[in-house]
Amino acid sequence: MKSNFYNPFKRLIDIIGSIVGIVLFSPILISVFFLIKFFQGGKVIFIQKRPGKGERIFKMYKFCSMKEIRDKNNKLLPDTQRLTKIGSFLRKTSIDELPELFNVLKGDMSLVGPRPLLVSYLERYNDYQKKRHDIRPGITGWAQINGRNSISWEEKFNLDIWYVENYSFILDMKIIFSTIKKVLAHDNVNQNKKNTMSEFYGNDK
Repeated sequence: MKSNFYNPFKRLIDIIGSIVGIVLFSPILISVFFLIKFFQGGKVIFIQKRPGKGERIFKMYKFCSMKEIRDKNNKLLPDTQRLTKIGSFLRKTSIDELPELFNVLKGDMSLVGPRPLLVSYLERYNDYQKKRHDIRPGITGWAQINGRNSISWEEKFNLDIWYVENYSFILDMKIIFSTIKKVLAHDNVNQNKKNTMSEFYGNDK
């Protein structure tokens, strides 16, 4: 894991940034809460276990963008059938990610870092890919401003590991401002116009 003078300041920036973000976006957070509650129904906050720094499992928070609709065998229907109009808007604008600011404040995540993926992926990573867990996962990251869901898994992991080995204050600021620009432009939200990134099944590299 990289160690330099920026490490303690990175956490300090996360704490200050998350507090400022929560206060700044509080009107949106409150509005979306009631919007989902009254017009989409069901749960407002989606909670899912994700691996963080050192592969430690934590609970990540997001706004719910899909309904829990199941078939006759009690199996969840495909994402495309469960994604609501409100949920589609939240994803397109990345507003569904705002509750992750509380994860940053708690220390589970960072403002910038490799995106936290599914727990089931841990056993599918090779040694190189596991390096993405050497630091805290982020709300946004180097891969997000260089393709997000429009790039392949191999490209995504290469970008994640590059960030782990090269992160700095200047790079983090570049990623944050580039993320804001891309979110406003709705750039690279989905891979080949799909609603979610395709599943990672591992490789031999």
